Amino acid sequence: MKLSQFRFNLPKELIAEKPVRNRDEARMMVVHRATGEIEHRIFKDFIEYVDTGDVVVANNTRVFPALLEGEKEKTGARIEVLLIRELNESMCLWDVLVDPARKIRIGNKLYFGHNDSLVAEVMDNTTSRGRTIRFLFDGTHAEFMKLVKSIGKTPLPEELRRLRGIEKRDAEEYQTLYAKVEGSVAAPIAGLHFSRELLKRLEIKDVKWAELTVHCGMGEYKSIEVEDLMKHRADAEEMHISEATCDTIMTAKAAGKHVCAVGTTTMRALESAVTTPGNVYPFDGWTNRFIFPPYEFSIADMMVSNFHHPMSSQFIMVSTFAGPALMMEAYQTAIKEKYRFSTYGDAMLIV
Repeated sequence: MKLSQFRFNLPKELIAEKPVRNRDEARMMVVHRATGEIEHRIFKDFIEYVDTGDVVVANNTRVFPALLEGEKEKTGARIEVLLIRELNESMCLWDVLVDPARKIRIGNKLYFGHNDSLVAEVMDNTTSRGRTIRFLFDGTHAEFMKLVKSIGKTPLPEELRRLRGIEKRDAEEYQTLYAKVEGSVAAPIAGLHFSRELLKRLEIKDVKWAELTVHCGMGEYKSIEVEDLMKHRADAEEMHISEATCDTIMTAKAAGKHVCAVGTTTMRALESAVTTPGNVYPFDGWTNRFIFPPYEFSIADMMVSNFHHPMSSQFIMVSTFAGPALMMEAYQTAIKEKYRFSTYGDAMLIV
């Protein structure tokens, strides 16, 4: 498969700037893989597509305020640092993205927060925008993280920041209601549609709810730069799947029930934890699984997704799950019907 096969024209006005007022009242396109039928519903209708004993699997990662705004020593130049991955807890050593990267060099000191309450030193260069930095902090790790959270901001995707900046309410709106395990710099956006009412209705219907953790990095928004998809190397993300979650899934599958993956991160995690066809096992580690056609999915037979950008890894995955031709037809229908795309956009259910 070639990257250009997943190209389509997305009108900029269809990129959602804000979420709908009520999470479960976003529009939902339902795509039937077996027949090619396309339905137009709202997300609260999701309850009609799952039955007692089915399992909904969701990513319970929580976004932390990883965007730090500061200044470079001496010049006072404004610098943004996005915390990507902690490399060494005792040394306060982090992989970060810096903007603008051209303004800093190895050895520069960066100052953040009121009265420069947090200071970092640039250690080395890792990518064109990436750096490793060491925070000069003498307290405990817990005290360090508390300070980071007090001065950091929610790291919205760059396109949203360009459209309207960061708002205070994004700290909650850019989280799923079931977010628990802190560690992401990007939200698992398909889960943003679940409301407390819908979660309760699923519980009453005895639809099983299972959770796993994938800490989403900025690779979620990284462009694919090769035409041959076999040559693409995705960024690794930390993931954890418990034995209890695996048992819930495998019990349902043994009983002939459906398994619905909420989002591409959840689907990728499930497929990363498959060691024998059709069986998912506990997992603690990292995954850089990139799924593209042709591919046979082993665990989930239903999937919730948002509407993604052309030629993105997320669009390629949902195309793999539904079939590239059907998914391209569905997206062209979405554009015609003016569905809202991207982070705060509408939902798709593939069955």
